[in-house]
Amino acid sequence: MRQQRIGIIMHGVTGRMGMNQHLIRSVLAIRDQGGLALKDGSYLVPDVIIVGRNADRIEALAKRHNVERWTTDLDAALANPDDTLFFDAASTQLRPELLKKAIDAGKHVYSEKPVSEGLAEAVDIARYAKEKGVKNGIVHDKLDLPGLLKLKRLRDSGFFGRMLSVKGEFGYWVFEGDFMPAQRPSWNYRSEDGGGMISDMLCHWRYVLDNVVAPVQSVSCLGATHIPTRWDEEGKEYTATADDAAYASFMLEGGIVAHINSSWCTRVRRDDLVTFQIDGTHGSAVAGLHKCYSQHRVNTPKPVWNPDEPQPLDLFGGWEEVPDNTVFDNGFKVQWEQFLRHVVEDAPFAYTLAEGAKGVQLAEAGYQSWRERRWIDLEDLGL
Repeated sequence: MRQQRIGIIMHGVTGRMGMNQHLIRSVLAIRDQGGLALKDGSYLVPDVIIVGRNADRIEALAKRHNVERWTTDLDAALANPDDTLFFDAASTQLRPELLKKAIDAGKHVYSEKPVSEGLAEAVDIARYAKEKGVKNGIVHDKLDLPGLLKLKRLRDSGFFGRMLSVKGEFGYWVFEGDFMPAQRPSWNYRSEDGGGMISDMLCHWRYVLDNVVAPVQSVSCLGATHIPTRWDEEGKEYTATADDAAYASFMLEGGIVAHINSSWCTRVRRDDLVTFQIDGTHGSAVAGLHKCYSQHRVNTPKPVWNPDEPQPLDLFGGWEEVPDNTVFDNGFKVQWEQFLRHVVEDAPFAYTLAEGAKGVQLAEAGYQSWRERRWIDLEDLGL
């Protein structure tokens, strides 16, 4: 089996998302399966160097997962011409500067989202990558989740007829940290450190709606800081300055109305931590991360409103599960494979930094809508 190497600089992979989803379950999984099969019959094998600030922590991570190369010197890593791809999953505040530095070193760049805290920076770095001619991408992980793939399959088959609306529910209760440790990092709840539900999740909802339903045209958003006091990783009390919930409505192309609630202050009584329901003239479907259920108009029951009697219909019984019909791999890994093929074979890759800028645009518009209490139209970014 003929193999070829690709050197990947992975920055910011000591955190939960970077370590689990990107390093272990994606890049190292590709390495451990013998590489990524290419068109010429060879296998592309990632050779990773992980970069972090804490030497002990980064060395321990490397040893634990059989990664031979690690460093605390990012500049030295970027100077190595044998490593051609840079990935960042660290601080959003520093990301534009890091990506620019990698681009200046001639590296192709792949990044977690958001690509930046502000739209101007996001547009600038997208244009800079294009001008310099490097391959570039932003993580759009939810698009390769089985549930959303099934929703898109239904859309593409014409199942919905004319799509009318989308309802999304996302989130769960994140403990305050006093009597029970919080399951998310404390910076998420400090705006000065880049936290905030709107900045975090509206970037996701932009690419989900754009790709699974229809392009977003405008937004009306209300944010909230429901829990004003939390406790950090050391058990110290702090003031939460970032929004921990967002209630957003969107107008999509074709007159489709979407509404998505996002909250770290809600207790879950639904099929999954995130669910999306699409209603159309011919049918409806509800999807979580993995499962998807549909109801065609010929299977739709005929409820009659009668508050004086218990509901006689089994409102869950008339829905059919959409079958897998294929084997679904880890969504992050799937997109890593797509981007690696883009770098090595020039295969198509739609989720560029320009698409990342669209996510930042929606988040910024969401904050503007909240401040000004009005709808905000989204302009073409010209990217």
